[in-house]
Amino acid sequence: MGKVRLSTSVILLLLFSGALSAKADSVSDEAAKHLPEQIGNFKAKGAAIPEKAAQMPGLFEGSVVRTYLAGDGASYNVQLQVATNDAAAFALLTHARLYFGQSPGREWKLAFDEVGTASFAKGGAIFFYKGNVFACVTAAAGDSDERARELAREIAEPLSTGEGEIPVLVKHLPNWETTSKTAIYSVSLEQLKATVVMADRPANLDGQSKAQPVLDVVNFDGGTEAVTADYGQAKLVIIEFTTPQFSIDNDSRIWTRIAELKSQGLPTPNAYRRVGNYSVFVFNSLDEKTANGLVDQVKYEQVVQWLGDDPHLADRLQKYFTQTSAGVFIAVLKSSGLSLVLCLGIGGLVGTLLFRHRRAQRAAAFSDAGGSTRLNLDELTGPTSKQRLLTTSEGSHNDPAS
Repeated sequence: MGKVRLSTSVILLLLFSGALSAKADSVSDEAAKHLPEQIGNFKAKGAAIPEKAAQMPGLFEGSVVRTYLAGDGASYNVQLQVATNDAAAFALLTHARLYFGQSPGREWKLAFDEVGTASFAKGGAIFFYKGNVFACVTAAAGDSDERARELAREIAEPLSTGEGEIPVLVKHLPNWETTSKTAIYSVSLEQLKATVVMADRPANLDGQSKAQPVLDVVNFDGGTEAVTADYGQAKLVIIEFTTPQFSIDNDSRIWTRIAELKSQGLPTPNAYRRVGNYSVFVFNSLDEKTANGLVDQVKYEQVVQWLGDDPHLADRLQKYFTQTSAGVFIAVLKSSGLSLVLCLGIGGLVGTLLFRHRRAQRAAAFSDAGGSTRLNLDELTGPTSKQRLLTTSEGSHNDPAS
């Protein structure tokens, strides 16, 4: 009986290992589709090779590597990974910047819509993401960094844009236009722990021994995501839960954990607050007032998505058409009024000019008497020109002076 159980366990283990291997192969095959034989002016050298997981947790897990040559023989290595969704690909990019893109005295920042949706460059390497794809193009020693960027653009061009923008949670950071270039995105607790560390602990790759202990009770089930950003010395963390119930449950565990840490004399957040479905932390702040000031700037914006037909669709459409119709009506009135004013103005100007022109013509053709004939009864008027007098059938008039 023991042998039968052992054989069954071995069979199940082999089946499980085979399933994992098949899944990894399918992921690698999907990634390899984005690395064809020819990309622009670059030609592949050899086949795409599955890459083992990197030292950093999940950074290049399930990725493939392929070498490309330029026309002059310059060599470029491409490593590409297909993530589960856009947010996960963006998280990989920000964690790559955390591991590779920082050095003493300099910090590489994200650039948006230069290569893919977001990217950063470090030396001869270009890291970028677009849709659910995360990739890195590295130039060999001495080869052109600019052509590495060109190859990265060629790879990114045919990729699906996905949502076409960075996750919305990043835009809820205070001063997000600036902080989004250095923010770190996380879609798992392990990723978050690697970004939120205690200031008095030495750095290491896994981030576990230096992670803030309050995060141990946070649950990332249900698609929870988080963003971390630095504001001077302070570090702000926003964790977004997908439902109010997840948020309430985690909030309860977090407050319990904070009380335990305080009783044990261990580090706790400078500020913590639940804001809607967000759990907002501030670590390493200089004082509690500054920490609470950061939390005050975080606003929760609720987004409701209906799994079936939206029961409020008719009301929203009616409101939309009403507002649109009112806008069109007002625009027509404005344009009609403007046209009427212009027509009246132009008509008045033309009429005035025409009237003055005709009046000037009449003034030149007639005397001050307004065109009337003056009788010379007082014999004060000088001789008139006979050429302008009417004649009768009997002959011409006599000269009145005779």
